[in-house]
Amino acid sequence: MKNSELAKVFYKIAEYLKMDRVPFKPQAYEKAAIGIEALDKNIKDIYKKGGLKALEEIPGVGKSIAEKIEECLKTGRVKYYEEFRKKLPINLEEITKVEGVGSQKAKMLYEKLGIKNLAELEAAAKKGEIRTIAGFGEKTEKNILEGIAFVKKNTGRFLLGNIMPPVKEIYKKLKKLKEVEKIDIAGSVRRMKETIGDVDFLIISKNPKPIIDFFVSLPEVIKIWNKGKTKSSVRTKYGFDMDIRVVPEKSYGAALQYFTGSKEHNIVLRKIAIEKGLKLNEYGIFSAPGGSAAGGRKSKMLPSKNEKDIYKTLGLQWIPPELRENQGEIEAAQKNSLPFLVGYGDIKGDLHCHSSWGTAKNSIEEIANAAISMGYEYIGISDHTKFLKIERGLDEKQLAQQREEIKKLNAKFQNPNAKSNPKSLATRDLAKPDKCQIKKFRILQGCEANILADGSLDIKDEALAKLDYVIAGVHSNFKMPKEKMTERIIRAIKNPNVDIISHPTGRLIQKRDEYLIDFDKILAAAKAA
Repeated sequence: MKNSELAKVFYKIAEYLKMDRVPFKPQAYEKAAIGIEALDKNIKDIYKKGGLKALEEIPGVGKSIAEKIEECLKTGRVKYYEEFRKKLPINLEEITKVEGVGSQKAKMLYEKLGIKNLAELEAAAKKGEIRTIAGFGEKTEKNILEGIAFVKKNTGRFLLGNIMPPVKEIYKKLKKLKEVEKIDIAGSVRRMKETIGDVDFLIISKNPKPIIDFFVSLPEVIKIWNKGKTKSSVRTKYGFDMDIRVVPEKSYGAALQYFTGSKEHNIVLRKIAIEKGLKLNEYGIFSAPGGSAAGGRKSKMLPSKNEKDIYKTLGLQWIPPELRENQGEIEAAQKNSLPFLVGYGDIKGDLHCHSSWGTAKNSIEEIANAAISMGYEYIGISDHTKFLKIERGLDEKQLAQQREEIKKLNAKFQNPNAKSNPKSLATRDLAKPDKCQIKKFRILQGCEANILADGSLDIKDEALAKLDYVIAGVHSNFKMPKEKMTERIIRAIKNPNVDIISHPTGRLIQKRDEYLIDFDKILAAAKAA
């Protein structure tokens, strides 16, 4: 069993425990899952080398969970998890995609109506059965049907963050093959789109057959759509499809550009090529027969080994994949005025961090250590406030107590003589990645206050004024009319203590559409504040 699969089991156990309202244990299993996902070695190898003791050294894994990992590695199953599945045979992953249906509501729907999956949930809602359950009602039933329609609309696409771990594993396997001279991930993954339909691998090789044979026989592959001499398409056990193409070195730049997309971007590039008397496709960029670029002779292949060759021949700056959507990037590239993209090395800190003071998994100190290891200069702790009971929101007294903890931690981090763990406190000099240095680091205290329906906040102004900064966000009443929602957010912006509006559209990718607001008015109010 792979690390990602084992982590998924523990995440599901956490959800089952939440269903039963078991305190603390869900967080323990989630921490273990995070620790397993973060491993840079196969957990099976760790166990073979060091046994149970080595498993207990994984962050978040104690004796009880280590024993369950051992059981899974030996038998391929976890009895504790199987018992939950037998007791509550619900497709949690499917049902909880619907906005407003969490693990506890899923349990109630199963106990009252026997609902186990999305199809049964939709059928019950259409029959008007959900409104008969105490605590649901007609409005909730209507919202569930809207949520199901939204889920269906997004079926067949996968969140980038969810798809990347298995994609990286497959990429590593392919890269190790001796026949592979160069490999890249193309398509919407390379463009870093929010959601991904399928995954494209592009490879340079003089001997494609062993690569194609290896690709279709990967343990992750459950169905082969087609298998050719230089390309193949498969379905993975994760639900997404993968395509592989093996091309010669001379065509690699053109192929990478073509298969990265987007379609709209590529159409414009081909038009530019035609205007210049050229032909552009996945095989290369060519002069037109008899054209000036060909010197009046037959069509000639122009430099196509890398993408920069392609863009240069077209009179363009090289365009980063993230910008290739035909939304003004081509015009900017023609003027040599493309913006520099923000990279990880440009990030100085993060002001929106939730800690274990609420329902998050990590302590403030753990978050700070992780931030320092990433080269950050500061982090801001912005836990939810009291209105959001489901997130164990903090009240005024708890914010004051948290402030004392942060003061102590700041004294520790800013003491140049303090002993520190080099693995967590040595920050990378991103300009010179081979060197490390200890920097002074600061934790800021904020909060994420709730913007109530009338635009007021759920924490007193006196308490907010004592914080380093204040985030305010909408966490309820998402379906207000556009004018009312706009007024609500503007009132929060006008509060002199508020510095940041969090998730201003309210959108949850693949789960919830944005709420209706007048963004021009919101931005004008923010500018004036």
